Amino acid sequence: MATHHEVSEHQHGSMDITEHKKTFAGFIKMATWVVILSVAVLIFMALANS
Repeated sequence: MATHHEVSEHQHGSMDITEHKKTFAGFIKMATWVVILSVAVLIFMALANS
């Protein structure tokens, strides 16, 4: 197990985060569609007197 002193120094801003950004954008897109679908179902139920 590596001790704290054996770990190389972290350079802030040096990590490639393009995949993280794509994943987060996909999550936000999916969450937006889920909310829109849920609201649409609730409106339909209210109009159909369910």
